[in-house]
Amino acid sequence: MRFASDNSQFGIPAARLGIAYGYDGLKHLVSLVGPSWARLIMYTGMRIDSAEALRIGLVDRVLPDAELWNATMEIARTISGNAPLAIQAAKITIAEVLKDESRRDMDADQKDRHGLHGLGGFPRRPHGFHGKAQAAVQGK
Repeated sequence: MRFASDNSQFGIPAARLGIAYGYDGLKHLVSLVGPSWARLIMYTGMRIDSAEALRIGLVDRVLPDAELWNATMEIARTISGNAPLAIQAAKITIAEVLKDESRRDMDADQKDRHGLHGLGGFPRRPHGFHGKAQAAVQGK
């Protein structure tokens, strides 16, 4: 997740400085903004403002500078308040999606999702919803 303040600027002055980026350094940029914008940014060393960065996919949200910290912390609190195993499984699955198809580990993805659905991921509790559901099924 990438957040920026409304007064942020972005640029990669590599061309002006004589710096060459390799595959790993540019793969992520190309995947975010596409090859055309990656070329423009890398070949010119131009700077773009936060509105343009949002439009091309370099950032996900642009917020007023005074609200950036609080909004970012609110998202962090929301994420931390969710089920940790679900977040972990989502991270792993997204990482697998981003990999080259020949390098994906679908067994790990399946294992994580099965763990979330009661096949070892959560302890069984005799009380609570599961217990009430079982009692209702048995007619109690």
